Amino acid sequence: MLTAMDLPDILPVFPLPGALLLPRARLPLHVFEPRYLALLDDTLKTSHRLIGMIQPYPDARAERPRLHAIGCAGRVTAFSETEDGRYMITLTGVSRFRVTGEVEGFTPYRRCEVSWQGFERDLGGPETDENLDRGAFLALLARYFEAEQLRTDWDSLREADDELLIDSLSMLCPFDPEDKQALLEAPSLATRRETLVTLIRFALAGSGSGEDRMQ
Repeated sequence: MLTAMDLPDILPVFPLPGALLLPRARLPLHVFEPRYLALLDDTLKTSHRLIGMIQPYPDARAERPRLHAIGCAGRVTAFSETEDGRYMITLTGVSRFRVTGEVEGFTPYRRCEVSWQGFERDLGGPETDENLDRGAFLALLARYFEAEQLRTDWDSLREADDELLIDSLSMLCPFDPEDKQALLEAPSLATRRETLVTLIRFALAGSGSGEDRMQ
């Protein structure tokens, strides 16, 4: 397990709209662009094997779109190479970070100066949500999944611990990139759950499924 002393001051970053990584969660990625193949090759040579997942602002015309201030670093914990030179990798979330500057250089990918201050809790054990009403939460989720025509393993959701339940849904639900950013920046698991519930309610209202009462 990485400690605060292991975290670098400069991170290679992978700007990917809509991709959300959270501490202790896992994110599978298919890497095929030459610049990100180079990023991965360089990352695997480091002791920390960290890649910063971060969302760019939506500006399709910009060659180097502006990045959000907060991202999450993931450690490469699994990878396999295809016959044509692409990679299938898994990132395991370690800690969120704040971008303090961008490093200019000769790498084909972007690198950022980062600060880990304010995210010390990310390096600890799993969080719990004492105010989670699991029955009401899953009932609201069932309505959302029906409206969005999504499928899931309900037995696994019922048995999942608080953090796995809330963070997995935050990562997998088809929210807009800015909504994903709000989930990333939630300071605690409880506030992430509150944000998630708000987003689900908005989605249900937009689909004509009505409002739900849930605290």
